[in-house]
Amino acid sequence: MGIIVSLLNQGVDEKLINDAIKFKEFYKIDENLKHRISDSTKYFYGKDIWNMAISAILEGENILLSGPKATGKNLLADNLSELFGRPQWNTSFHINTDSTTLIGTDTFIDNEVKLRRGSVYECAINGGFGIFDEINMAKNDAIAVLHSALDYRRVIDVPGYERINLHDATRFIGTMNYEYAGTKELNEALVSRFMVIDIPAVEEEKLMLILKKEFEDADEEKLIQFGGIFLDLQLKSQNGEISSKSVDLRGLIGSLKAIRRGLKPSLAVNMGVTSKTFDVYEKEIVGDIIKTRIPDKWETKDIFPKINTY
Repeated sequence: MGIIVSLLNQGVDEKLINDAIKFKEFYKIDENLKHRISDSTKYFYGKDIWNMAISAILEGENILLSGPKATGKNLLADNLSELFGRPQWNTSFHINTDSTTLIGTDTFIDNEVKLRRGSVYECAINGGFGIFDEINMAKNDAIAVLHSALDYRRVIDVPGYERINLHDATRFIGTMNYEYAGTKELNEALVSRFMVIDIPAVEEEKLMLILKKEFEDADEEKLIQFGGIFLDLQLKSQNGEISSKSVDLRGLIGSLKAIRRGLKPSLAVNMGVTSKTFDVYEKEIVGDIIKTRIPDKWETKDIFPKINTY
């Protein structure tokens, strides 16, 4: 398995890896749910973070992944689903997410009222991993129904229906980023139900490891300049000089893919990084940073010398 090789290469505790494999082998799942298990092509890098996450899950805890933008929180959640072999249900919290979204709502089927199960209900009965994306954007109504599921009781009471005992393999993984608009402070009762893992900002070594893995055919010296764009913007954001909008690793990787396809580097980076901010003043700062790293004369062959674009 690719994920096992990645963990071993990172120096993750072998006993924890073996215990995770035993967990996967012990808790079987229905064939029709196997499509919900992540099949990753990319893996989170961070030995200590992995050790903490695996330990907590093995001990029956739910985890909350907290950290700045572009630190790989969702990637780690997907990787954990794959490592433990559990079906995954995702819930992205927003202003319209309420308790019925999570637990379920009445619907009319075959001339009778039945419960249309929500993501948390399905996760609870099938031993899945429930991913709560941007949990600090959730309304109080949505969060309140989760308290009994997230603590020692591990139950959900569905009004008018039944009391659900969570499957032994069920775990919940929350992700949060305080930098996004619309987020709020989580209340103490909710936070106490999670083991919190604070994921630090991406450092140069980890960033280059990610970029080299993704773009093995790129010129290494040129790739360092693209990594430098991200690190420069991240520092500017941390110092309060710009927002975090252009600090976008997905955008940077998308730009490099477009360059490999044949797009001029300056245009690709403008599309994937510069244009992520809509403030004119901030866009100028981002553009100036990029110009110091990426000369306008660069073409695809300068970054990907082995690629034939004709």
